[in-house]
Amino acid sequence: MTPESIDPGHGHSPAAWTAVIIMLIAFGIGTAMLFIGQPYGVVAAAGLLIVGLIVGWVLEKVGFGVNGPRYQPKGH
Repeated sequence: MTPESIDPGHGHSPAAWTAVIIMLIAFGIGTAMLFIGQPYGVVAAAGLLIVGLIVGWVLEKVGFGVNGPRYQPKGH
């Protein structure tokens, strides 16, 4: 077996990286808003978290996921 067939490729795609970056920003904003006492900011950050999930899913469906036709795996 080749190493590529063993590695499932979790998180090594533009779709995954984009979704995770958006969700990390949402968590950061949500934490800051909770700390300074802005409940609407926390709710907005939760909405941004869901946007990150949707963006990742859409990018995966248009081919930027691990097994997508637009994904170019990089050698390690």
